[in-house]
Amino acid sequence: MRIAIADDDGESLVYLEHIIAGMGHICARFNDGERLAAALLRDTFDLVMLDWNMPGKNGLQIIQWMRQTLDNPPPVIMLTGRTAKRDITEALNAGADDYITKPEEDSVIAARIAAVLRRTSASASMDKVAEFGAYRLDRMAQTIRHLGLEITLTAKEFELADLLFRNRDRTLSRAYIMETIWRTSADLATRTLDMHISRVRSKLALKPENGFRIFTVFGYGYRLETIDPAKDLSASE
Repeated sequence: MRIAIADDDGESLVYLEHIIAGMGHICARFNDGERLAAALLRDTFDLVMLDWNMPGKNGLQIIQWMRQTLDNPPPVIMLTGRTAKRDITEALNAGADDYITKPEEDSVIAARIAAVLRRTSASASMDKVAEFGAYRLDRMAQTIRHLGLEITLTAKEFELADLLFRNRDRTLSRAYIMETIWRTSADLATRTLDMHISRVRSKLALKPENGFRIFTVFGYGYRLETIDPAKDLSASE
């Protein structure tokens, strides 16, 4: 999982990054709301953790901006020193998924992060076998069948296909895909991602008549779109 944290207190950022890394997640740090907002426009995150009082956009303004601007805003945890009941109420009503008051023990913060990710993440349900239309994914065997026929995929191709299906109709940034699948920066081997996307699209025959297509969002990343073949056919006539 990729988690963005925003706080103008450097010690808090380091503390949170330590907790998040200890949970096995990737962390991106921001020390003001404007930089976080800019990152949210160009990148994908599974969770955002916000302090309330920050330069630029404050935590509450970020939540409101996300709901107004982003097609699929990530869940939000407010982590702040503001303890007034009215502040908690205002943040939750604005769209925060949880509210943690500082200071708090690292074990509690980790548990609250895990709870929000379980409730909101597309990866929360990781059954051994999953079906998406006519596609059947066996995560233990790392195999995919389409209309009963098994498709030969490499390990990375399967991981990529699984990631796309779990996040169908959600645009994923190149950085998100590279860090999730290859555990590396999007600046490295980007041709590798393009090649794997092409192979997955071809091998799985991801096209409208089969109910899915991979859409390229130029300058950002990719999205596996769910297509109703009947509607797509009627629209083309």
